Parts: sequence; C-alpha cells; structure tokens
Amino acid sequence: MTADKRTDELTERYPALQAVRDDILKFYEILKECFDKGGKLLIAGNGGSCADAEHIVGELMKGFCKRRPVTEDFKKALLKADSENGAAIASKLQGGLPAIALSNHQALNTAFANDVDGDFYYAQQVYGYGKAGDVFLGISTSGNAKNIMYAAAVAKAKGMKVLGLTGKTGGKLSKAADVSIIVPEDETYKIQELHLPIYHAVCLMLEDTYFEE
Repeated sequence: MTADKRTDELTERYPALQAVRDDILKFYEILKECFDKGGKLLIAGNGGSCADAEHIVGELMKGFCKRRPVTEDFKKALLKADSENGAAIASKLQGGLPAIALSNHQALNTAFANDVDGDFYYAQQVYGYGKAGDVFLGISTSGNAKNIMYAAAVAKAKGMKVLGLTGKTGGKLSKAADVSIIVPEDETYKIQELHLPIYHAVCLMLEDTYFEE
C-alpha cells in the first residue's frame, strides 16, 4: 500500500488527523531518506512518550504486519558462518530498520544523571550515537521538555534531521524540528491517544517501502 493510501486510511479512522496529513507524509519521507542512506533513528520521550519511543522501535526492528524474511544472500552467509545452526538462525531473523530508544540504557543514563546532569543524558547519547544523515525523533506532548530540546540541539549540531511528535501549540520542539506533527489536542492523554495511530501508520509505510513479505 502506498504512503498516500496509508495516510488516507488513517485519516478516515481518525478524522481529526486530517489537519496534520501533509506533516505525516513529510515525516515519513524524512525517515525514508534516512534509511535509504543507511542511517538510523534515535528516539526519546518522557513518561508515556518514553513508552511510545520503545513501541516505535519494536515496530521498526522486527516484523510489524509482514514476515520480513532475511535475503537469500544473507541466508547463504549464515550457513557459511555456521553450517550447523545457520538455517535455523535464518528462519528466525526478521528484517529491521535501525532504531534506538534512548531510554533503555539504564546504566549509562543513571551514571550520567548521578555524575553529570540527568537533563542531558539524551543529549549525551545523541552526541555519542548520532551522525550526519541520522534522524532524532523527540516525543513531547507539550513540545517543551528540556531534555528533548537539549537532544534536538545536539542532533542539529551533528547534521541530523529532527522530527517532533507533539500536541497543544507544538512548543519549542515544533520550531526546532525539520518536521513536527502537532496533533489537535490539548490534554496529555488525548495527545498520546493520537500519537499511537500516527506512528503505527508511519511504521506501516516504512514496512511497505522496504519489505515485500
């Protein structure tokens, strides 16, 4: 299914998202450009948005609605690397798009919070992992989370694209991001309820683009 059709399907089910339809497509195009060039996606959020960051990684790094089997060339390489187990390994692996949720590195994050400053551990990871051509996605319902803004600034300094997923007025993040999807809600839980179908749709668009099965 094309990205346009996926977006049409999304806005039919969630009419409020018609207002951000073009931004959803731009959001997808930036991610496609990143993955086309061998880049990766770094994602950060707080609270429920932290859970959303991890959710997105789960949809990108393994099969979402498709099986995503490994290529025949990689299957042969696995058999060469391990003649006994290569076939079994190949049968279990699924194609992934490189994405990292920055919340999951507890030893690093707690050490940085203790030794330096907890507001900056997302920024530290963007500095350490990020490179030009990568994308940083900041998820903030207000668009004003300090730790997300610090990470976005580092991303821009590294030559990365910045995406925002927000609500309310979009806050500072909407001004810093190359593309920001500002859902038309003001209450945190309502914003988060609209974030999920958006990132599901974008993950489906990317899966349609890169995987046949």
